[in-house]
Amino acid sequence: MTTDLAFHYPPDVFDAVVDAVPLLTRSKRDVVLFFRGCGVNRAFLTRIEQRIDSQPTFSKYHITREILAYVNELGDDGLGPRREILKRISEFDDFSSCYPDNQMKARGAVATVAQLINKKDSFTRIQHEREQELKRHRDAKRAEMAEAQAKRARREQVKADLFALFGEQDPGRRGKALEGVLNRLFEAEDILIREAFDRRDPETGRTIEQIDGAIELDGRVYLVEMKWWSEPLGRGDVSSHLVRVHHRGDVGGILISNSPYQRSAVADCKDALTTKTVVLVELREIVDVLNGDRTVRALLTAKIHAAALYKDPLVFPFDDAGDAR
Repeated sequence: MTTDLAFHYPPDVFDAVVDAVPLLTRSKRDVVLFFRGCGVNRAFLTRIEQRIDSQPTFSKYHITREILAYVNELGDDGLGPRREILKRISEFDDFSSCYPDNQMKARGAVATVAQLINKKDSFTRIQHEREQELKRHRDAKRAEMAEAQAKRARREQVKADLFALFGEQDPGRRGKALEGVLNRLFEAEDILIREAFDRRDPETGRTIEQIDGAIELDGRVYLVEMKWWSEPLGRGDVSSHLVRVHHRGDVGGILISNSPYQRSAVADCKDALTTKTVVLVELREIVDVLNGDRTVRALLTAKIHAAALYKDPLVFPFDDAGDAR
């Protein structure tokens, strides 16, 4: 039985109990005994018994109504008796104790109370479930907002760290730091699957190749190479990355460079598009993304689609008009 219903009898339940108790008891004192068994205050019931002796017209219905009015106004102190009253009526099954002429009426009165309890309980359950669903929705929304805020904070931190690299004078430190910053950016957008790693010869332990990172987009893995050189990248500068990609089955390649690409490098990557998906990214494109409201995922996806459609590894999908080509 719902606590809400027992906490305070609404009018329909109050009246149904007033109708039921006199039918379930044979005498006025039996009414008092019924409520005493439900835990109603003995001192109050003693005063009721005194009125029974002094007021012949004080009927079982009057007695029931006054006792219910009393327990209905007790607040928390009357919760136990109110709950027990409804429990005893709804579970009443020995109608032989009722007057024979009242037995059918008593069955109907018990059924009415039970139906009201079920109705109120069902309504309360529905309300409770709806409130729980709304709470889950609010909690999910708050969690979503918190996650979005955390992602924005991570993005802003990555942006600050990337921009700080433009003041780094040591090329070696700057290039290594670029790997970490961009890998954190990929991770913030849930596309990083592996940070920089070395592949070593199992016999000698020597490093065979170095991979700056690996990401997954649309179900395909791409090896990522990052370079921060002062001069434009030429054919020899991209060839090692193309070899690594070609030796790995259904794996694509992404090369990110602070400096532009020479025509020879673009041409070699364009030739590679006959068998592999290879795209060239200029670091300024990522800077533009961080300064705007787009994502690196959207940038890379647009460049990959453009490379497949136009057979061009160096397409700037967000330049000029600002929309993907």
